[in-house]
Amino acid sequence: MNKQPIRQLESEGLTDAQVTEYLLAEPEFFERNTGTLAKLQLPQNRNGAAISLVERQVLVLREKNAALERKLHDLVENGRGNEAIVDRVHRLTRRLLRATDPAGVLCALETSLREDFGTSRWVLVITDPSLQKLADLANSQVRAVPKGSPELKIFESFFESARPRSGQIRDTQREYLFGSNDDSVGSTVLVPLGDGASLGLLAIASSDTERYLPTMSTDFLIRIGEILTEALTARST
Repeated sequence: MNKQPIRQLESEGLTDAQVTEYLLAEPEFFERNTGTLAKLQLPQNRNGAAISLVERQVLVLREKNAALERKLHDLVENGRGNEAIVDRVHRLTRRLLRATDPAGVLCALETSLREDFGTSRWVLVITDPSLQKLADLANSQVRAVPKGSPELKIFESFFESARPRSGQIRDTQREYLFGSNDDSVGSTVLVPLGDGASLGLLAIASSDTERYLPTMSTDFLIRIGEILTEALTARST
C-alpha cells in the first residue's frame, strides 16, 4: 500500500482492511505518534467500560495463556489415561500368556475385563469352525455361529469393516448379544477377532453409558483383539 497522510486516507472512506494494511505497513506509526496509543479506548464487553488498547492486549494475552493452559491440562490428562490403558492391556496380556488351555484363556479374559476394564457383560461370538468347541466351556458367554448364518446379518456392516466400534449399538444387536431387558448394558464395544474379523467378535458392555463413547480411540481395542486372537488360536490347537 502506498504511504499516504492519514487525513487523505480518511477522506477516501477507509475500510477496516485498509486501516489494518496501513498499520502493518507502518510499524513505527505509534512510535511517531506516542500520544495516540494512550488515547485509544476500546469497549470492554464484560461491563461496558472502555479500556485502553494496552489493557485490551493484556486481556487477549491472558485469554490465550488460559487457552494454552487448558490444552496442556488436556494433554496431560490424555497421557495419564493412555498410560492407564496400556497398563490394563499389559495385565490382560500377562494373564493370557499364563493360560495353558482354552478354559484358562476364557478365565483370564473374564478376570481382566471385570477387574481392569469395568465390564459388566461380555460375549464371544465365534465363527471359525476350529474354535467352536469354546462354546462348550462358558455357557452363554461364548456362542459358536457358522459364518453366513442369518442371525449374523445384523452385524454385516461390522464384519465388512472389521474395525472396532464403541458407544451405542442397535437394539437388535444388543438384544442378540445381551438380552432384551438388561440394565447392565449402558455402552458397548465390538472388537473384531482375526484378520478381517475372520474368527468372530468380542462384545464388551458396561452399565455406564459414558464408559465407551463413539469418540474414543480404538487403537487399544485393536490390540486387545489381536492379543485375544493369538491366545485363542494358540491354546485351541
